[in-house]
Amino acid sequence: MNLEAFILGSGGMMPLPNRHLTSVLLRREGELFLFDGGEGTQVSLRKLNLRWKKISVIFVSHTHADHVTGIPGLLMLSSQVDRDDPLYIIGPPRIAEYIETSRRVLDMYINYEIIVQEVTEPGIVYQGEGFHVRAFPLRHTKPCFGYTMEEDPRPGMFHPEKAEALGVPRGPLWAALQAGETVTAANGSEVRPGQVLGEKRKGRKFSFVTDTLPFSEIADEVHYSDLFVCEGMFERALEESAREKKHMTAEQAAYIAAAAEVKTMALIHYSPRYTEYDLKLLLKEAQNIFPGTILSRDRMVYPIEYED
Repeated sequence: MNLEAFILGSGGMMPLPNRHLTSVLLRREGELFLFDGGEGTQVSLRKLNLRWKKISVIFVSHTHADHVTGIPGLLMLSSQVDRDDPLYIIGPPRIAEYIETSRRVLDMYINYEIIVQEVTEPGIVYQGEGFHVRAFPLRHTKPCFGYTMEEDPRPGMFHPEKAEALGVPRGPLWAALQAGETVTAANGSEVRPGQVLGEKRKGRKFSFVTDTLPFSEIADEVHYSDLFVCEGMFERALEESAREKKHMTAEQAAYIAAAAEVKTMALIHYSPRYTEYDLKLLLKEAQNIFPGTILSRDRMVYPIEYED
């Protein structure tokens, strides 16, 4: 089952000619999930030829303009295509007010169901087939949440030699065992999945954290993420400014990634003060702490693979 992250925008505060505002789209076997929707989101969707009508849920970190100004356009655009399924919008308090006010003031024509869910405390906010999404509070100038999407554990590796030794012939019974079902062998004895399968294997995990002061509990939430998308808005020299604005530096993000033992951290939400060339400074400071750091770039595609 494919799992891919698309960086639709990597900037913070204001859009630049080659850097849209923060937005990440996750595609899991054809189903799309959007994390924040800053200005320029539609442009990247179009350039990447992604089918926005397949977006099931929009997860919003907080209601600052640089994270939500792309959403009204998406809502209107979705009325121009055939859409039967509802669109879920999950975010902090006042996200419902923002969506409703935008619809009313802009006189939007909406021909599908929009379901808004406001988050007030940590916990699972969305449950899908074989995965769930959890929200957890961040520390910003207004209510803000991070999100993790984590897949259920997968069955262990199937050992055909064990199945044959127990009298289970090759065919549908093997598939049933791999699906977790108990089967009857040729000699009439019952064979349980645990007799032919190895230990359960880890599912994949994606985490999204932006606009927050650094604090240790973030590492607990994003622990063992395969891809950890995290703001690295400033360099170390501007740590005091970052603290005043309740943001974090790339180096601080790297300490979280190291503590969380993530596989890869992708920095995002860069201050507009940094040119494309200047971003190398943020990368270097982060990699000195966590070598598995990369820079998010607009329209970058990152496949998230199974460990085994």
